[in-house]
Parts: sequence; structure tokens; C-alpha cells
Amino acid sequence: MAKQANERQFPCGKTRREAIWEMGGGVTGLALLSMLSADGFFAKHGYADSGKPNTPKSPLAPRPSHFPSPVKSVIFLTMNGGPSHIDTFDYKPSLAKYAGQELPASFQYTNSGGRKKGFLMPGVRPFRPGGKSGLMISDFYPRLREHADKIALIRSCHTDSHAHGSALVALNTGSTFIGRPALGSWAVYGLGTLNQNLPGYVVILDKRGGPISGQPNWGAGFMPATYQGTLFRPMGDPVLDLHGAVNAKNQRDELDLLEKINHEHLQNHAGAEELLSRIHTYELAYRMQAEVPEAVDLGKEDSKTLDMYGVGGALTGEFGRNCLIARRLVERGVRFVQLYSGGGHLEETWDAHESVEKNHGRHAGETDQPIAALLTDLERRGLLNSTLVIWGGEFGRMPFSEGAGAPGRNHNPYGFTTWMAGAGVKGGTSYGETDEFGFFATVDKAHLHDIHATILHLMGFDHKALSYFYQGRDERLTDVYGKVIKQVLA
Repeated sequence: MAKQANERQFPCGKTRREAIWEMGGGVTGLALLSMLSADGFFAKHGYADSGKPNTPKSPLAPRPSHFPSPVKSVIFLTMNGGPSHIDTFDYKPSLAKYAGQELPASFQYTNSGGRKKGFLMPGVRPFRPGGKSGLMISDFYPRLREHADKIALIRSCHTDSHAHGSALVALNTGSTFIGRPALGSWAVYGLGTLNQNLPGYVVILDKRGGPISGQPNWGAGFMPATYQGTLFRPMGDPVLDLHGAVNAKNQRDELDLLEKINHEHLQNHAGAEELLSRIHTYELAYRMQAEVPEAVDLGKEDSKTLDMYGVGGALTGEFGRNCLIARRLVERGVRFVQLYSGGGHLEETWDAHESVEKNHGRHAGETDQPIAALLTDLERRGLLNSTLVIWGGEFGRMPFSEGAGAPGRNHNPYGFTTWMAGAGVKGGTSYGETDEFGFFATVDKAHLHDIHATILHLMGFDHKALSYFYQGRDERLTDVYGKVIKQVLA
């Protein structure tokens, strides 16, 4: 009987316990509502001043940046495993001069993984000047060297981790700790996307696997799941199950009913962002059925274009296909596309512990022609003026061999190279320097926070102002750090 009395409802439809709870929280709730409304909190997060949700609109709808920018899309070429900067884009003749000698004792550092330290080892392949700018680029990238005047090299990058997993997470999210939004998520959160029938953020992994730290590299972290990366398969059909099991009318009726029920629930549960994300995800998946097959259909490309990218080639086929899909996606308004080269672990990635020549010969051979073709194709279609292309890995490699006589190199987070090309970038330039051996960044050091700040600036954002309110704090990609590298801006 006592249990039934406690559950008896008042005329307002509330139980006694609910009525007491709401009366107790009502006074403070009114005060909090007033303060948040005055602070613009509700308008910022898509609610009316009453705290009730506004009529939901797509979180992927295009939004203005902080200031004008030519960048409409980004293609991030991610070299998983840590490519050797001193064998690709950071020419160090001193390594040849002192080859076979030990690194001077004055170089204090941590050698990751307890691996053996060998002797100074020169660049594996020759470097040659490219374009009118004369940027020195190695023979690992001869075709890309032809585009030297489009590229801005940042040769003084450094990061916070020796380990692949945490360093890759840092490259993508700005932090070695998992749980933060990826760069692509910030891009779509800030700008939305230009095509509501395709994902705003697409990730294409290597067929050998993804990065060892997995989903946090393209996750939305504390943001709604709407902003996380959508995985496209590296081989075969990029997206499975695009054709529904029921006819279009029945599927549309099912989605409309589901949306109605979800919105009814949402009206009584303000702030249910994950539910709102799910509603939009269902709708996007439905629209993708019509648009994705055409967007990734390489049969619509002529044979010259396919050959230029190396599609069908034994070495270049996969990455060439993915670069061509990336061009087709940005052409159709996708905001951020990330392509991975290297997957799984060790030699299946750019992790050249055993032999730089063997490892980089394979991975650079897979990517050189497709990347050069991507820059050519974007330019001839007028897309390079609106697309930012980024190339980089989670760290570089050491200037000495790994053990006596070994032809491989260990991880180097102290100094490495990233490059950018395309919209807003001053091509044919080089920023920053490492020391004479390519060990430490020494001149105009550029932390990953600075790289991220520069990327956001190129997209039209003040990196200090692009924030997401989470657990009482305005979070941002660059945390409390970061400076824009103005020398690489056009």
C-alpha cells in the first residue's frame, strides 16, 4: 500500500517525487535560464531563449567562417608510420660528410623503444632542385618534385610522442590523449559542408589496415557524432549496402515515421544531441544511396585521367584510385577528405626500421605518381584555388642508422617535415630548419598546434575563437597553444 501511495499521481500528471524535485529545481533553474540566455548560450547551441530546441536544421548545413577564405575543401594525405624527412624533403649534406660517425655527444634525446643507435647515415636517394623555386626534393618523389612551386615545406615540425598510436592521435586531434575531435570534425563543425547528400568528412584507409590507434583518429570526440569521419573502403565498393532492402517509398515512409517519433521525444528532452545526430545520420544515409554511387564511379573518368593517377597499376593502383575519388568528392562539395598511405604496423606502413630504401621505395612509389596527378588534376579543373592539400606523418626519422650497419631509421619526434599546397598557400617556399643533421627543429620551430592553427586560418578561422563548449570549458583544437605560420600564406 505504501508503494502505491508513493507512486500516486498528482492532477498535473506528475508523481509526488517528480513534483517535489521540480519545485526544488525550479527557482535555480529560472535563474540559470536567465543567465545562459543573456550570455547567448542557447542561440549558440541551436535553442530558443526558452531552452526548447529550435526547429532542427542539418548540423552539416554550410556556415560562414570567421573571415573570407578561398578554401572550400581539404584533402589530407596522411603518411601513416612516420616518413623520413631527411630522405624526402629535408636535404642534409652534412649526413654524407659525417657518414659512419657517431652523433655528437651534445645531442641529448630519448631513443624510443629501447632500439640501438647506429651511425650517421646520409639520405638514401639523391636530392635535386625542383621548379623555379629550386626546392630540394629527393628521388623518392620525382614526379611530385615537378610541382615544387606549388608546395610550401614546413621543415621544422615537432610533436610530443615517439609512439605511433599517440603521435597519430596528436596529428589528427592535437592531443596524445584519445577522446578529442579530429581535425576533419572541427572543419565540418565550423563550416558545415556544401553537399547535404554526401558526408562532410570522409576517411579512406589503406587496404593493409588502419592506424593502430583506430577510430579516435577520425572520431568526433565530445562533439555530436554527426561530425565524425565516414569510412570509405579502400578497395571495391567504397560504401556497402547502399541499396535498401525495401522499395524507396516504403523506406521513405519508415524514415518519416521514425523521424516523427524521434522529434516528439526530442521536444521533451532538450539537449539530446546524440538523438539529433542520429536523426540526421538516418537522413544522410538515405540520401547517400542516390549520390554516393555516382560520386565514386571511376568509370565516368577517361582513360588518360585513370592512367595519370596510376589507377590499375600494380604499385599505384590503390592510392591512385583513392586520390581520384578524393578529387571527385571535393568536386561535389565534400568538406574534408583524408587518405591514408600505409596500414597495419611496421613495414606495412612508413615505419622504416629495417631499410629506408626498401620501405620508402615501396610507399613513396605507391604515392608519388597519384599525388602529382592529384595536384595536376585539381589545377586543370580550377579546384586547386579552392582546395587545401596537406601531406604529413606523425613524426620523422632519426639521422643515424638503427644499429651498426643497419639501413633503417628509428622514430624522430624532434624534427620533421609537413607540406601544404593549393588554396591560400604560398608555393615554392620553405619555412623553418632542423639542425645540420636533421635531428632537432632549431629555426622557426613549428609544433603540431602551429600546423593546426595554420590549417584553420587557411580555412577562414581564428583558431582561438573556433571552440566547442564541453564540461564547463570552451574547448578548441589547439587547446591554449598554437600560432599561425604566416610565412606559408599566399
